[in-house]
Amino acid sequence: MAQKQTPSGPSQRQQRVAELVRHALAEVLQRGDIQDPVLGSHVVTVPEVRMSPDLKLATAYVMPLGGQDEAPVIAALERHKKILRQEVARRVNLKYAPELRFRRDETFDEAARIDQLLRSEKVQRDLESAPREDDEAEPDSASRD
Repeated sequence: MAQKQTPSGPSQRQQRVAELVRHALAEVLQRGDIQDPVLGSHVVTVPEVRMSPDLKLATAYVMPLGGQDEAPVIAALERHKKILRQEVARRVNLKYAPELRFRRDETFDEAARIDQLLRSEKVQRDLESAPREDDEAEPDSASRD
């Protein structure tokens, strides 16, 4: 009897719906449809949305532009979760409007950490001591000239 394999990542359908939800959230936040002083004073980016397999839960990863006042922005989004859900349901044609969760996007921090590692003294020393591809010319190419 063959066992059912579990997929390693989100399905194509999950990805497609997540992208639709991301666009809908970004549009609502950009247009300023929600009357809130915190959201009105910040530009909020929505770099990623992940959907649950049953498409009933959407986790939106958000970041205020400049990375300042993250906690108040996420709290304001949580306060207006019901309105945002209604707006997403109106813009995205799904059987069920997904419940929304808001999380801080940490990809910017990860990118900064990797950039810092690449600029570190150890990596620079390794790059200087590593032989370059230009220096390793093929022996046959010199004899062909």
